[in-house]
Amino acid sequence: MATERKNKTKRAKKEETTWQERVIQIRRVSKVVKGGKKLSFRAIVVVGNERGQVGVGVGKASDVIGAVKKGVADGKKHLIEIPMTKSNSIPHPIDGTGGGAKVIMRPASPGTGVIAGGAVRTVLELAGVRNILAKQLGSNNPLNNARAAVNALSTLRTFAEVAEDRGVPIENLYI
Repeated sequence: MATERKNKTKRAKKEETTWQERVIQIRRVSKVVKGGKKLSFRAIVVVGNERGQVGVGVGKASDVIGAVKKGVADGKKHLIEIPMTKSNSIPHPIDGTGGGAKVIMRPASPGTGVIAGGAVRTVLELAGVRNILAKQLGSNNPLNNARAAVNALSTLRTFAEVAEDRGVPIENLYI
């Protein structure tokens, strides 16, 4: 009985450690209240397992550590699954939007690496994408850029999914 309980806790710890978290931005925000100004912190966190799952979360709290914990929890609630090719790239070019930000992503050949900037780079790295070209357009707001990247990645489809939707064999797509 005791060993069974130990094994469960080991498995739970092992599953937790597969997730990686990166803080994109910590911002101190203030709210004017009757007694003066109330200070709090906003943390933007990206959570991923480097195997095709990634999420962006925002947490607000009166201390930085609490804000980061809330951001991680929020990121795990908003996870998306990403289809990837054998060369750890995306299957096709895609655009995504989030607020005033627009992100363009193109697949790249093996050995290219992640060519992207800011929050988009963090999202792609934690998703497990190794070869990609990406460009941020419009806004330079980290939250909107991260959300635009997640929006683009969530609309990716594999050739098999497209063939199934159209009701044709995969071989006919390549013609």
